[in-house]
Amino acid sequence: MNEKRILKDLSLKGFNTFGVEARAKYFFEAITVDDLLWIIHQEEFKGKKMILGGGSNMLLTQDFDGLIIKISFKEKWIEKSHDDYTLVSVMAGENWHQFVQWTIEQGLGGLENLSLIPGNVGTAPVQNIGAYGVEVKDTFHHLEALNMETGEFEIFRAEDCNFGYRQSYFKEGGKNKYIIIRVFFCLTHTNHVLNTKYGAIEAELERMGEEPSIQSISKAVCNIRSSKLPDPVLLGNSGSFFKNPVVPNAAYEKLKAEFPDIVAYPAGNGYTKLAAGWLIEKAGWKGFRRGDAAVHEKQALVLVNHGKASGKEIEALATEIKESIKRTFAVNLEEEINLI
Repeated sequence: MNEKRILKDLSLKGFNTFGVEARAKYFFEAITVDDLLWIIHQEEFKGKKMILGGGSNMLLTQDFDGLIIKISFKEKWIEKSHDDYTLVSVMAGENWHQFVQWTIEQGLGGLENLSLIPGNVGTAPVQNIGAYGVEVKDTFHHLEALNMETGEFEIFRAEDCNFGYRQSYFKEGGKNKYIIIRVFFCLTHTNHVLNTKYGAIEAELERMGEEPSIQSISKAVCNIRSSKLPDPVLLGNSGSFFKNPVVPNAAYEKLKAEFPDIVAYPAGNGYTKLAAGWLIEKAGWKGFRRGDAAVHEKQALVLVNHGKASGKEIEALATEIKESIKRTFAVNLEEEINLI
C-alpha cells in the first residue's frame, strides 16, 4: 500500500506558504510513524531527502531532485500534572497554532504569546520560534527524534538542542540527520507568569477592555499579527523573512547617533538587537514590488508573492535588500527562513 503513495514529479506549490512553483522528484506523506520508518528503510531512497512540515519557513528556489517526506502524524495529550506544572506531548505533524489554542483550552499557560505563528509543531524547536518576548525554549522539556542513519529513536533535552535566536542544533550539526517525532512542553496550570511587555500587547489588551490572562493575551497577539502580517492563504509569504540582527552596543550607539529613531532592544552581554523591519523600511523598501515579488506594504520584514513570483525572483529581491542594508547601516541581515 505504501508503494502506491510514493508520488513522482509532484508540484509543491500547494505545500509551501509562499505559493511558489517547484517540483519534487519523489514525494511521500507519512501519516504514521510506521510510515516514516518504512520509507527511510527503502534502499532506492537512501540518497537526497527533505523533511516537510507546514511549508511555512522556507523558500523553494529550485526543483527538488530527491525524496520529500511530509510529516503528517498528529496527536496531542497531557502526559502528567504536578503541583506547579503540566507536561504535554504533541506529535510533529500537528498545526502549531491549533496546538497553542488547545493548551489554552486546557487552562495551560506558557505558549499564549506564540499564537498564530504558521507551521507545524515539529519545526518549532528547529527554528526555536519566538514572538512577543517568548521563545519555544522557554517551555521546552524534551523531544523525540528519529536518527535517519541508524533508524533509532533518540531523546534530546533542552541542553542538547543548543537553542539560540531562531537557531538550534537541528539547523546546525543535526541538520538533515534527524526527523523530529514529538515534542514535550512544560506548561503552567496555576500562577501563570504573563508576558505583556513586548510589542503592542498592553495597548491591545486595553483596546479590548480585557485584563491580562492566557486567553486575552492570545487574542491580543492574534489581533496584532492579523493586522500586520498577511494571511498566506490570500498572499504568499513565510512570515518574517529576516532575523533581527544583533550587534555590539558600540555599533548600536554609533547607529543611534546617526538615526535617533532606530528601533532596538537590549540583547544582553554587551549586545543590542536591531529591528530588521525598521532597517528595511528606513532604507525605502517597504511596499516595493518587482513583478510579483514584493515587500509587504504593512510590514517590511515580510516578503510576499503576489501570485506568480518564482523562488529565484524572491531570493533576488532578498539579496538586494541585504546589500542595501549593508551599504546604509553597515549591518548584515540574515534570512530567518530556509532557502532550498
